Amino acid sequence: MREPYTITGGVYLVLNPGIAKAALLHKLKEALEGGVSVVQAWNNWPDAFGLAEKHELIQAILAIAAVYKVPVLINEEWELLKSTELAGVHFDKIPEDLEAIKAEVQRDFICGITCSNQLEAVYWAEQNKIDYISFCAMFPSASAGSCETVSPETVLKAREITKMPFFLSGGITAENVGALQELDFAGVAIISGILNAASPREATSAYIHALHKLNP
Repeated sequence: MREPYTITGGVYLVLNPGIAKAALLHKLKEALEGGVSVVQAWNNWPDAFGLAEKHELIQAILAIAAVYKVPVLINEEWELLKSTELAGVHFDKIPEDLEAIKAEVQRDFICGITCSNQLEAVYWAEQNKIDYISFCAMFPSASAGSCETVSPETVLKAREITKMPFFLSGGITAENVGALQELDFAGVAIISGILNAASPREATSAYIHALHKLNP
Protein backbone atom coordinates (compact mmCIF):
# COMPACT_ATOMS: atom_id res chain seq x y z
CA MET A 1 0.00 0.00 0.00
CA ARG A 2 1.37 3.42 -0.95
CA GLU A 3 2.10 5.97 1.77
CA PRO A 4 -0.04 9.12 1.60
CA TYR A 5 2.52 11.92 1.37
CA THR A 6 2.10 15.66 1.80
CA ILE A 7 4.64 18.22 0.61
CA THR A 8 5.11 20.90 3.25
CA GLY A 9 8.72 22.10 2.92
CA GLY A 10 12.21 21.30 4.21
CA VAL A 11 15.13 20.06 2.17
CA TYR A 12 14.22 18.70 -1.27
CA LEU A 13 17.03 16.58 -2.71
CA VAL A 14 17.37 16.26 -6.48
CA LEU A 15 19.30 13.09 -7.34
CA ASN A 16 21.58 13.06 -10.37
CA PRO A 17 21.50 9.54 -11.92
CA GLY A 18 24.65 10.43 -13.80
CA ILE A 19 26.52 9.55 -10.58
CA ALA A 20 27.60 5.91 -10.26
CA LYS A 21 24.78 3.89 -8.70
CA ALA A 22 26.56 2.68 -5.55
CA ALA A 23 27.85 6.17 -4.77
CA LEU A 24 24.48 7.77 -5.50
CA LEU A 25 22.58 5.40 -3.19
CA HIS A 26 25.13 5.90 -0.43
CA LYS A 27 24.78 9.68 -0.72
CA LEU A 28 20.98 9.32 -0.71
CA LYS A 29 21.01 7.26 2.49
CA GLU A 30 23.28 9.78 4.20
CA ALA A 31 21.11 12.70 3.11
CA LEU A 32 17.98 10.96 4.37
CA GLU A 33 19.70 10.37 7.68
CA GLY A 34 20.41 14.10 7.72
CA GLY A 35 16.72 14.90 7.35
CA VAL A 36 15.80 15.28 3.66
CA SER A 37 12.01 15.69 3.26
CA VAL A 38 11.51 15.04 -0.46
CA VAL A 39 13.54 13.24 -3.14
CA GLN A 40 13.37 13.75 -6.89
CA ALA A 41 15.07 11.56 -9.50
CA TRP A 42 16.32 14.01 -12.12
CA ASN A 43 15.92 12.67 -15.66
CA ASN A 44 19.59 13.25 -16.39
CA TRP A 45 20.01 9.57 -17.31
CA PRO A 46 23.27 8.07 -18.59
CA ASP A 47 23.15 7.49 -22.37
CA ALA A 48 23.14 3.72 -21.89
CA PHE A 49 20.02 3.77 -19.70
CA GLY A 50 16.90 2.15 -21.11
CA LEU A 51 13.58 1.52 -19.36
CA ALA A 52 14.92 -1.51 -17.47
CA GLU A 53 17.87 0.45 -16.08
CA LYS A 54 15.60 3.32 -15.06
CA HIS A 55 13.29 0.92 -13.25
CA GLU A 56 16.18 -0.75 -11.47
CA LEU A 57 17.58 2.53 -10.15
CA ILE A 58 14.15 3.89 -9.22
CA GLN A 59 13.34 0.73 -7.26
CA ALA A 60 16.62 1.03 -5.36
CA ILE A 61 15.91 4.68 -4.55
CA LEU A 62 12.36 3.87 -3.45
CA ALA A 63 13.55 1.08 -1.16
CA ILE A 64 15.94 3.40 0.69
CA ALA A 65 13.52 6.33 0.89
CA ALA A 66 10.71 4.10 2.19
CA VAL A 67 12.69 3.42 5.37
CA TYR A 68 12.55 7.15 6.13
CA LYS A 69 8.98 7.58 4.88
CA VAL A 70 10.09 10.16 2.32
CA PRO A 71 8.32 10.57 -1.06
CA VAL A 72 10.24 10.06 -4.30
CA LEU A 73 9.23 11.99 -7.43
CA ILE A 74 10.36 11.65 -11.02
CA ASN A 75 11.42 14.57 -13.18
CA GLU A 76 9.17 14.96 -16.26
CA GLU A 77 8.76 11.24 -17.11
CA TRP A 78 5.31 10.81 -15.59
CA GLU A 79 4.77 7.56 -17.51
CA LEU A 80 7.00 5.87 -14.91
CA LEU A 81 4.25 6.45 -12.33
CA LYS A 82 2.29 3.67 -14.02
CA SER A 83 4.94 0.99 -13.48
CA THR A 84 6.52 2.01 -10.17
CA GLU A 85 5.59 3.18 -6.67
CA LEU A 86 6.86 6.70 -7.34
CA ALA A 87 4.90 9.26 -5.32
CA GLY A 88 4.68 11.87 -8.04
CA VAL A 89 6.17 13.93 -10.85
CA HIS A 90 7.96 17.24 -11.13
CA PHE A 91 7.44 19.13 -14.37
CA ASP A 92 10.02 21.55 -15.77
CA LYS A 93 7.28 23.25 -17.78
CA ILE A 94 3.50 23.23 -18.00
CA PRO A 95 2.36 19.86 -19.41
CA GLU A 96 0.04 19.91 -22.40
CA ASP A 97 -2.83 18.01 -20.76
CA LEU A 98 -2.65 17.30 -17.04
CA GLU A 99 -6.13 15.79 -16.94
CA ALA A 100 -5.16 13.24 -19.59
CA ILE A 101 -2.06 12.36 -17.56
CA LYS A 102 -4.16 11.85 -14.44
CA ALA A 103 -6.56 9.62 -16.34
CA GLU A 104 -3.72 7.48 -17.65
CA VAL A 105 -1.92 7.15 -14.31
CA GLN A 106 -5.17 6.18 -12.57
CA ARG A 107 -4.04 7.00 -9.04
CA ASP A 108 -3.37 10.05 -6.92
CA PHE A 109 0.13 11.50 -7.18
CA ILE A 110 2.10 14.53 -6.05
CA CYS A 111 2.69 17.16 -8.72
CA GLY A 112 5.14 20.05 -8.71
CA ILE A 113 6.44 22.48 -11.31
CA THR A 114 9.44 24.73 -11.89
CA CYS A 115 8.82 28.47 -12.22
CA SER A 116 11.24 31.14 -13.41
CA ASN A 117 10.44 34.84 -13.80
CA GLN A 118 7.24 34.24 -15.74
CA LEU A 119 4.19 33.84 -13.53
CA GLU A 120 2.25 31.74 -16.04
CA ALA A 121 3.33 28.54 -14.28
CA VAL A 122 2.18 29.95 -10.94
CA TYR A 123 -1.30 30.75 -12.26
CA TRP A 124 -1.45 27.28 -13.85
CA ALA A 125 -0.34 25.62 -10.62
CA GLU A 126 -2.97 27.44 -8.60
CA GLN A 127 -5.74 26.68 -11.08
CA ASN A 128 -4.82 23.00 -11.22
CA LYS A 129 -4.26 22.60 -7.47
CA ILE A 130 -0.63 21.54 -7.86
CA ASP A 131 1.19 20.57 -4.66
CA TYR A 132 4.19 22.92 -4.78
CA ILE A 133 6.28 25.27 -6.92
CA SER A 134 10.08 25.32 -7.21
CA PHE A 135 11.72 28.58 -8.28
CA CYS A 136 14.90 28.17 -10.34
CA ALA A 137 17.43 29.65 -10.07
CA MET A 138 17.81 32.04 -7.15
CA PHE A 139 21.59 32.22 -7.61
CA PRO A 140 23.85 31.24 -10.53
CA SER A 141 24.37 27.47 -10.53
CA ALA A 142 25.96 24.93 -12.86
CA SER A 143 23.53 22.25 -11.65
CA ALA A 144 20.50 24.41 -12.46
CA GLY A 145 21.42 24.23 -16.14
CA SER A 146 19.40 26.60 -18.31
CA CYS A 147 17.41 28.18 -15.46
CA GLU A 148 17.44 31.97 -15.55
CA THR A 149 18.07 33.90 -12.36
CA VAL A 150 14.78 34.53 -10.56
CA SER A 151 14.22 37.93 -8.99
CA PRO A 152 12.95 38.11 -5.39
CA GLU A 153 10.09 40.24 -6.73
CA THR A 154 8.85 37.26 -8.77
CA VAL A 155 8.58 35.11 -5.66
CA LEU A 156 6.82 37.89 -3.76
CA LYS A 157 4.31 38.36 -6.61
CA ALA A 158 3.76 34.60 -6.79
CA ARG A 159 2.90 34.52 -3.09
CA GLU A 160 0.08 36.97 -3.80
CA ILE A 161 -1.36 34.42 -6.26
CA THR A 162 -1.14 31.22 -4.21
CA LYS A 163 -0.55 29.84 -0.72
CA MET A 164 1.00 26.56 -1.90
CA PRO A 165 4.50 25.63 -0.64
CA PHE A 166 7.42 27.28 -2.44
CA PHE A 167 10.86 25.73 -2.78
CA LEU A 168 13.81 27.87 -3.83
CA SER A 169 16.63 26.32 -5.85
CA GLY A 170 19.77 27.11 -7.78
CA GLY A 171 23.07 27.98 -6.12
CA ILE A 172 21.62 27.91 -2.60
CA THR A 173 23.99 27.15 0.26
CA ALA A 174 23.46 26.96 4.00
CA GLU A 175 25.38 30.23 4.19
CA ASN A 176 23.50 32.30 1.58
CA VAL A 177 19.94 31.09 2.24
CA GLY A 178 19.62 33.82 4.86
CA ALA A 179 19.74 36.41 2.07
CA LEU A 180 16.33 35.09 0.98
CA GLN A 181 14.64 35.53 4.35
CA GLU A 182 12.28 38.24 3.04
CA LEU A 183 10.63 35.61 0.84
CA ASP A 184 7.82 33.38 2.08
CA PHE A 185 9.14 29.92 1.19
CA ALA A 186 8.84 26.47 2.70
CA GLY A 187 12.12 24.83 1.71
CA VAL A 188 15.11 24.56 -0.59
CA ALA A 189 15.76 22.20 -3.51
CA ILE A 190 19.38 21.08 -3.66
CA ILE A 191 21.57 19.02 -6.01
CA SER A 192 25.33 19.63 -5.76
CA GLY A 193 25.18 21.30 -2.35
CA ILE A 194 24.41 17.86 -0.92
CA LEU A 195 25.60 15.36 -3.53
CA ASN A 196 29.05 16.97 -3.84
CA ALA A 197 29.52 17.43 -0.10
CA ALA A 198 32.10 15.39 1.79
CA SER A 199 29.25 14.38 4.10
CA PRO A 200 25.74 14.57 2.59
CA ARG A 201 24.38 13.92 6.08
CA GLU A 202 26.12 16.96 7.57
CA ALA A 203 25.32 19.11 4.53
CA THR A 204 21.62 18.30 4.83
CA SER A 205 21.66 19.04 8.55
CA ALA A 206 23.31 22.39 7.83
CA TYR A 207 20.53 23.34 5.39
CA ILE A 208 17.87 22.32 7.91
CA HIS A 209 19.59 24.36 10.62
CA ALA A 210 19.72 27.39 8.31
CA LEU A 211 16.01 27.03 7.49
CA HIS A 212 15.11 26.78 11.17
CA LYS A 213 17.02 30.00 11.86
CA LEU A 214 14.76 31.75 9.33
CA ASN A 215 11.60 30.22 10.80
CA PRO A 216 12.37 29.32 14.46
